[in-house]
Amino acid sequence: MEKLKSLPPEALYKVCDTDILPFRTTETLENFNGFFGQERAIEAMGFGVGMRRPGYNLFVMGNPHTGRFSFAMESLKGIAKKEKKPRDWCYLNNLLDDRYPVAVELQAGKATQLRRDNKRMIESIMTELPAVFENPAYQRKKSKIERDFNRYYDQAIDNVEKRAREQSIAVYQDAGTVGFTPVADGQAMDEAAFSQLPEETRDTFSKNISELEDYLTESLTGLPQWRREAAERMKVLDRETARQTVSPLIQAAKEKYNNINFLPDYFNQLESHIVKNCAELINDEKLIEARTENGRRTLLDEQFGVNLLVDNSKTKGSPVIFEAHPSYENLFGRVEYNNDMGALVTNFQMIRPGALHKANGGYLVMEAEKLLEQPFVYGALKRALKAHEIRIENPMSEFSGFSTITLSPAPVRLHLKVVLIGGRDTYYLLQEMDQDFEKMFRVVVDFDEDVERAPATIRNYARLMKTLAGEENLAPLTREAVARLVEQSSRLSGDQDLLSAHIGELVDLLCEADFRRKTAGEELINAKHVETALDAKEKRTGRLAQKILESILNETVLIDSDGEAVGKSNGLTVLQVGDVSFGTPARITATVHPGNRGIVDIEREVQLGQSIHSKGVLILSGYLGHQYAQDFPLTLSASIALEQSYGYIDGDSASLAEICTLISALTHIPIFQQYALTGSINQYGEVQAIGGVNEKIEGFFKLCETRGLTGKQGVIIPRANVRNLMLKKTVVQAVAQGDFRIYAVATVDECLQILMGRSVGQRKNDGSFTQRSINNQVVKRLKELYKATISGK
Repeated sequence: MEKLKSLPPEALYKVCDTDILPFRTTETLENFNGFFGQERAIEAMGFGVGMRRPGYNLFVMGNPHTGRFSFAMESLKGIAKKEKKPRDWCYLNNLLDDRYPVAVELQAGKATQLRRDNKRMIESIMTELPAVFENPAYQRKKSKIERDFNRYYDQAIDNVEKRAREQSIAVYQDAGTVGFTPVADGQAMDEAAFSQLPEETRDTFSKNISELEDYLTESLTGLPQWRREAAERMKVLDRETARQTVSPLIQAAKEKYNNINFLPDYFNQLESHIVKNCAELINDEKLIEARTENGRRTLLDEQFGVNLLVDNSKTKGSPVIFEAHPSYENLFGRVEYNNDMGALVTNFQMIRPGALHKANGGYLVMEAEKLLEQPFVYGALKRALKAHEIRIENPMSEFSGFSTITLSPAPVRLHLKVVLIGGRDTYYLLQEMDQDFEKMFRVVVDFDEDVERAPATIRNYARLMKTLAGEENLAPLTREAVARLVEQSSRLSGDQDLLSAHIGELVDLLCEADFRRKTAGEELINAKHVETALDAKEKRTGRLAQKILESILNETVLIDSDGEAVGKSNGLTVLQVGDVSFGTPARITATVHPGNRGIVDIEREVQLGQSIHSKGVLILSGYLGHQYAQDFPLTLSASIALEQSYGYIDGDSASLAEICTLISALTHIPIFQQYALTGSINQYGEVQAIGGVNEKIEGFFKLCETRGLTGKQGVIIPRANVRNLMLKKTVVQAVAQGDFRIYAVATVDECLQILMGRSVGQRKNDGSFTQRSINNQVVKRLKELYKATISGK
């Protein structure tokens, strides 16, 4: 096998050629309209909005900072402004049962007009109604009814008085009661005079008075009937008088709104209610006690007003509503209460709309994760979308131990598109856990993370930077600054041939670069400002990386960067802390001895190794058996550990280092400690791609640079990861000067040859390997271990 060459500097970093940027500064560019590299999402959004069938709600899926929220809002607003206004909604008091307010749908702008007309009509009624009851014509009719009643009463009393005079008895009335007293010489007797009469005379008077009382009672037997008849006649008079006053005023409103569902019936109910309760309305103590005109109007409004729930009179197109806090009440509305002397009271005017009401006829945008955080909301939203109606309810009523008397407003017809914005994990979790989810959110708008890095795309990227700089009031950029940002975007995407679509991170970098420009007192943002901003951010977030480096330098953590050792190698790891990731080397060790325990993963044994890491270690046995033990049993006991790691370990990117370390321990061939390596292997010894390759290389380079570059140090990576290299310029320069080396390998054999500095050996026709090669030594040692295990038994 030929000696593998290290990668040239040009393979480590893809420079953006400024020749493909036909401008001096971004000031001369046109703004970028649309959304960068999101053709798939734009097409899906157009389909989802255009499909006017139930269940075609949208889920905008992607990672944060990719501009998914701005994309959703701007796309929807662009479409919504061309659509027609949705209808208005209002609530009216149900005069038949005020616990069930009635919802009324009107054309946009009509609800405000209805409220104004209704208010004017009620004020007219309540002004004219008291006046008509003070009218002389009404008073004459009222007096006649009272006279007719009094005539019956007076006639009865006259008949009693006539009979009493015949018996020398006087009739008197005191406080509404009728009494009798004897008369002598034209004067009523007092108690003393009556007691001096003869007993026979007193008995006669007493007997006559008793008979007169019976006669009075008999004469007044019809009094309750007369009173009822008078009260009924008075009630009829009041209602007829009220009807003559109210009917013309309500008729005008009835004719104006006769083509709107329920309103003609409502006005009929209103007329009947006012006519029936006119006396109570005129004499209502609350109305009488309302000292101000506003207080009187408020009381009337609580009974006969219009609760304008949704007013679209000033809406342009259909509404696009973003609900940042989708709690139950914020989404579905609520019924409010007043505290009236310790009692909670409410009325239909205290019904408040939610985001669903405001977005009805348009689009409602929410963050999926925040929606799922709120109790009861997701289930209620599904019910509303299925039933196509919004119900204002108290979600806690069925869980509380008692119920209160409250309103049950009529549901509002619902017709809108719900747009959820969330991560991929959330989407797939809902898809798996909720069988209704796919039926209700049929359109997924998948937001791309990366865009192809082509000349045309780069020019559009430059226009995007110009647009973002304008929105943030930043200075224009030179084309060198744009080229540097393109290169940084490729690094963020982790691919030389891609650009990152994380617009949020680009905006942050532009803002900091502009800050560096201001500090330097220059007019344009150039590449130096971008570089300074990147270095400053790394320094701000690099405390933990510096601490780990110091612990290696002072030998608290044991890592060698020169010399050679058996059964030891430098693996490469990536640590993620928040949004900061950095690479650091880690020592991997292996020991081998006779036995049949196989390869023991110490990390797994102590439950620090996670499933993918454990899988990587188990693959080692498969590779050893396939490569070296085709004609004898694979029998050994070995232990592998990632030294001085005290947390959970996951990922299989250490499996290449582990197999090389295991082979070194097995054959006692030393490994050059000047190398660090990373890579995953399969059971056939092929090296597979891993993540975080740039950070891993830079982590080991930083250690070597700090200790002093010797020209022999380097890193071994999978060949499949070459396209992911976008290394820092310090690393590229060191490689160009021959101070550092980076090798890309495709097989374990290629890696062993670099690590051990000797021939790995070729497999001959008989299946054996060439003499004194690494592979030959492995086979030889495995056979010795097998024999030692057999003889030990």
